Amino acid sequence: MPTPDLPRRRSATARRALTAAAAVVTTLVAGAVAGIAAAETGPSGGRVAAVATPTAKRTIPARATGASPGTYRGKAFDACTAPSAAQMKAWAKSPYRALVVYFGGVGRGCKQPNLTASWVVARMAAGWKLIPVYVGPQAPCTTTGAKNKITPAKAAAEGTAAASDAVAKAKALGLGRESVLIYDMEKYSGDATCRQAVLTFLSAWTARLHDLSYLSGVYGDAATTISALVKARGTAGFVSPDHVDLARWDNVATLTDPAVPADHWPGSRRMKQYRGPHKETHGGVTINIDSNQVDFAPLPRTPAGDFTGNGWSDVLAVDATGALTVWQGNGTSVTARRIGTGWQAMDAVTRLGDFTGDGREDLIARERDTAALWLYPGTGTGHGTRTRIGTDWGTPQEITMAGDLTGDGRADVVAVQPDTGRLLLHPGTGTGLGTATALGTADWRTMDEITGVGDTDGDRIGDLVARVRETGALRLYSGRDQTLETYREIHPDAGTLTQLTGAGDFDRDGTPDLLAVDTATGDLVRYPIRAAGLGAPARLARDMIGVSLL
Repeated sequence: MPTPDLPRRRSATARRALTAAAAVVTTLVAGAVAGIAAAETGPSGGRVAAVATPTAKRTIPARATGASPGTYRGKAFDACTAPSAAQMKAWAKSPYRALVVYFGGVGRGCKQPNLTASWVVARMAAGWKLIPVYVGPQAPCTTTGAKNKITPAKAAAEGTAAASDAVAKAKALGLGRESVLIYDMEKYSGDATCRQAVLTFLSAWTARLHDLSYLSGVYGDAATTISALVKARGTAGFVSPDHVDLARWDNVATLTDPAVPADHWPGSRRMKQYRGPHKETHGGVTINIDSNQVDFAPLPRTPAGDFTGNGWSDVLAVDATGALTVWQGNGTSVTARRIGTGWQAMDAVTRLGDFTGDGREDLIARERDTAALWLYPGTGTGHGTRTRIGTDWGTPQEITMAGDLTGDGRADVVAVQPDTGRLLLHPGTGTGLGTATALGTADWRTMDEITGVGDTDGDRIGDLVARVRETGALRLYSGRDQTLETYREIHPDAGTLTQLTGAGDFDRDGTPDLLAVDTATGDLVRYPIRAAGLGAPARLARDMIGVSLL
């Protein structure tokens, strides 16, 4: 039984010692998807090469119940073993409407005879919210006596493997995409090597969950796990969890805490275990529980920029050899995967939106030799057969997919007319482009970079960012002004930035982001677009000079 000075999830030690349920997989082939062939395509749409990944045994998944817990504000309880259907029915008279379930992990301390897919469906049908917690390997310097510990040299691989296992178990129970899977990291005390191993493990845990379209949570006590997360948040390369679950047994059911600054995990992204093991009786049934206060809600989905379809914005780029690469995003950093070759035949390529209306990000490119404009429908892993949507496009400059400027739900294209400097709107129809119209009378030849950035002001109309050639100032133009003649300055001098491109809402904080390559450092950087201007830059990748962002 946990003691008050060592708050912990009851599953880790309650009623019995920690047991080793299975060995942790320490290696994982990044990006491999069982049974699917990965292919590279060229700009003509033909198959260049294909490599088949190993085929896993086919299983019939449980019926998905949607994201858990979804939106929930209120009290939750957790018991080491998921209660029976009869117990849960009796507890309908309790003040709790959510339940923590320990759904997997080598450190899970209690058997779960009741926790099945049918039990999950029945509980949700009865109005309960479920909060899934995974108890995997603990810190190398854990103070709990756990037998399964993180290996510092393999922390990243073990964190990745734990997340993959967690998703498999969540799917088996029917817990759908965007469910918050919380990692239970118990108290520890040790040197810097141990502490870094924990952060490396948890960063990899979150990154892999994002790859697989699930959200991340981390449980821990205020002095160790949560304190370490607060310090690491925002540091280069660290993938921060989407939600935190803080243990402080002070019997205060509040979500504010001195250990967590107000601007860290704001807006329905917190949970607190405020009371440790105790017995409560409701409906004539007594259960030994911990008590929690919860404020969870789904993260805002990025409206554009998600090429792979996992819920997070990605980066597309073409290098000097003509290779097309998707840099898959996880909200903090990117991982490169080549998806095509031969793109040096194109002298203008742009993306930021679903042009065809099928829910996938598409590309539009101009062919250098023919001046034809081509549409490449996105598939999530590459592109389908291209379609020509324009001819004689040799003269337009700064061709940019601008998001939805017309308000019809379709992505549109803008381009600068070289002889007049007018910005022309080419409305997207889903299969081609409509009749072009001029957006105001301004001379856009004074700009050397123009890009769509999505909806920055909440009017559901796409906005543009442009850089003034002479001064380097960045201007934000709201699509609400159909003439695009009014703007606000969001950066006084972005002269060292190049390859400006919109990224949708890269970190899913509700605000669109701007990507660029900083020529002073060679880094790929992300700037959040705020009401007062651009926020502080965050590095996503290094050595990006010579790469063309799309």
